[in-house]
Amino acid sequence: MLKLLRLDIFELQETKLRVQRISTTNKWRLVQRHETTSIRVKGDIEDVSSELDNRALRNFKYSNTSYSTGTKWKSRRKLLTPSFHFKILDDFLPTFNDQSMFLVKKLESLQHEEYVDITPLVILCTLDIVCETVMGASIGAQKGENIEYVSAVHNLGNFFNQRTVRPWLWLDCLFSLSSSGRGFDKDLHVVHSFTEKVIREKKDERKSKPLFKEEVSEDDFKSKKRLALMDLLLDLHMNEQQLTENDIKEEVDTFMFEGHDTTAMGIAFALYCIGLDRGIQEKIHEELDAIFGDDHERHVTMDDARNMKYLECTLKESQRLYPSVPMIGRKLNEDIHYKNWIIPKGTTLHCNIHTLHRRDDLYPKAEVFDPERFLPENSQNRHPYAYIPFSAGPRNCIGQKFALLEEKVVISNILRRFKVVSLDPRDRIHVKIEFTLRPAVPLRLKFIPR
Repeated sequence: MLKLLRLDIFELQETKLRVQRISTTNKWRLVQRHETTSIRVKGDIEDVSSELDNRALRNFKYSNTSYSTGTKWKSRRKLLTPSFHFKILDDFLPTFNDQSMFLVKKLESLQHEEYVDITPLVILCTLDIVCETVMGASIGAQKGENIEYVSAVHNLGNFFNQRTVRPWLWLDCLFSLSSSGRGFDKDLHVVHSFTEKVIREKKDERKSKPLFKEEVSEDDFKSKKRLALMDLLLDLHMNEQQLTENDIKEEVDTFMFEGHDTTAMGIAFALYCIGLDRGIQEKIHEELDAIFGDDHERHVTMDDARNMKYLECTLKESQRLYPSVPMIGRKLNEDIHYKNWIIPKGTTLHCNIHTLHRRDDLYPKAEVFDPERFLPENSQNRHPYAYIPFSAGPRNCIGQKFALLEEKVVISNILRRFKVVSLDPRDRIHVKIEFTLRPAVPLRLKFIPR
């Protein structure tokens, strides 16, 4: 029974079956393989909802934009989308640069070590970035500050993983009695308390120093306020009464929790892949040198990021092989007719992004790391759903522009100063699915000053 419940979905996708049904408890799941398929649902987008079967972080996530459905999802998504516009992202660049420069200084201090396990260092960097840009609060994770909060965020991910693979913990009553459940509640309180403290301080600041002035237009005011997600949410709460304080906690905690780990894995795997191929790395260095010259201190601007064409191809190729979220699920709220089958309401449709991205019919020599797959001339005729590291459709990742820009800034600041060498071939780097796709062993890199 337990072996069935822990079935390796990657291995299942390699079987000869075109469609598989997987049953765990009373849930049915359908997996489609070796065919690029679009299933159009009649009616509005509320008919397809994100699946969070095991409830592992239900109390943490509440019912936010990522996991809400129907009218709530549509209205919340519409409210939040402006906060990830490129004009707003431009104001996040100082934080991206400052925190990545701090990471560079850390790597400089480790250059004489036998190797650097890059993953934990990048996680702290992205946590600093997300907390500062989303909440407007500095936690100093890379400096060893706010240890209780940083540890709580890390522990919540571990509790999520434990509950996912232990079916008896899916029951709330058993989970609350377990050591994992007690630890979860303790760390959840730490995270929620920090968020509540930031919200309270921001509200007090607004009340004591109103941002609105008669000579400032309403459009300018709103644009200025939305330089951080917290500003947008507080505006919707205090001025427009469209969100409650609990709604703010939902979104802030979710962006903090989901936003740092996924991007960290993207950065870590990209550096690892770049470190394996000297030719690819030389092309990236040439591109960065053309943009920055010998100036290793200048901050990356939005124009700089737009000109990182080859680096962007490299990041996309890394995300093809190592998508941070390797599988997504959608639960049907109505029966669907597909070819000769009827897929019943309540079925979860799983899309295995990890396997999709490694199909030879979509990507010749799919196991080869080749950024040139994503040059315009090589990708223009590719199926639009052949590459979906951020999901696709109306429920795609709302923060994907944020993530790609952050990855460009962090990696470019590192590679402007270092050559990176990966010490282990890909066949030694096994991956595991926890909250994200992550390396099961250290990513051992060597950073050599240029």
